[in-house]
Amino acid sequence: MDANVVTAVNSLTSRWVRTLAPGNTVISGLGLWPLLALLSAAADEPGRAELAEAAGVDPSTAASQAVELIGALDEASDLHAALGLWVHQQLKLSESFDSVLPTDLTGTLVGDAAVDKANLDAWAAEHTDGLIREMPLEFTPDLALVLASALSLHTTWVRPFREQIKHIHEGEWAGSWHWLDRTDSDLDAVRVHDSEAGGLTVITVAGDADVDVVLGVAAPGTPQADVLAGLLDAIANPGGGRPGSALIGQAEPGQQLAPALTLAQTTAAAPDLTIALPSFSVSAEHDLLALRSLFGLTTVSTDPGEQGHFSAISPDPLAVGQANQSVLARFHATGFEAAAITAIGMTRTAALMPSSPRLAVALTHPFAFTAVHRPTGLPVVTGWIQTPTEPE
Repeated sequence: MDANVVTAVNSLTSRWVRTLAPGNTVISGLGLWPLLALLSAAADEPGRAELAEAAGVDPSTAASQAVELIGALDEASDLHAALGLWVHQQLKLSESFDSVLPTDLTGTLVGDAAVDKANLDAWAAEHTDGLIREMPLEFTPDLALVLASALSLHTTWVRPFREQIKHIHEGEWAGSWHWLDRTDSDLDAVRVHDSEAGGLTVITVAGDADVDVVLGVAAPGTPQADVLAGLLDAIANPGGGRPGSALIGQAEPGQQLAPALTLAQTTAAAPDLTIALPSFSVSAEHDLLALRSLFGLTTVSTDPGEQGHFSAISPDPLAVGQANQSVLARFHATGFEAAAITAIGMTRTAALMPSSPRLAVALTHPFAFTAVHRPTGLPVVTGWIQTPTEPE
């Protein structure tokens, strides 16, 4: 995988985590990055430059990099990734459309909110193994184009945890919780890093295929943003910090070596590592336009005027009207699962999407019918339907 893309995704994620409000939450910079890259390839200036800077890409190669990234992720054993693109059936497309967006992924928006929602919800559920069942968009009459990504992962631990109920008597977590613990022979599954958060203890929980889960903990009271950013830095520098095997002998039993890490004793024949934590399940919804400047969406989400922001997609004026992400993560005794759906909806101006009357006919009670020979006007057969005749 392109190292520059990895760096760009990590940078986007790191900037995003610093904006998160305190509390349980989860994001996917990886789910958002391909969409920003694709938009940068399709946008006009100055939105093109804003999006390219946010995504850390060259707009001339961004579309191919986004598609290649999704393809590479989808080849992993534990991961599934997909891109989706839906275009309103009445949207005029530019000749350059297929050079800036992956047209082989194009579906159709029919303009019926219920139908479009059902179709895109089904796509979200299919590509997240049912973990997320709705596309995080409002299906409005002016919705002209939807660009979405889906990510899902299911990994099983190499060494499962034991689950029990644990009671914590004091502190922020006072109460009874579902608790996980296990013993590991790999001391270097824990590393201690120096960061803006001070000492940061990083624990890698290995999956049995190609996904691991990495945990980070700092001293109590350390700002959430600093811990998150420190963890991302540690992941970007996997050989950094001090490995657990190097910490043996640096303190007396009972002494703390780093946040959440204490030197203890065991009756086992060799040193080992114990890991204990609560099981967790967290989900979140993110309005990405609330951070439009961070994601390079400032210009392209404004009134497009007569020219619009995406002339490479359509001669009709288009603007980003919605940008949202639904994401969840679950850590349990035998493994980890997560999913994210990120969706960007483009809209046309009201002038190009007039509101007009619609006549809707629904034959929900007995009715008559006649077959007419058109050239002569002769009724060929005439009948009456008292009740439906076809079974469900």
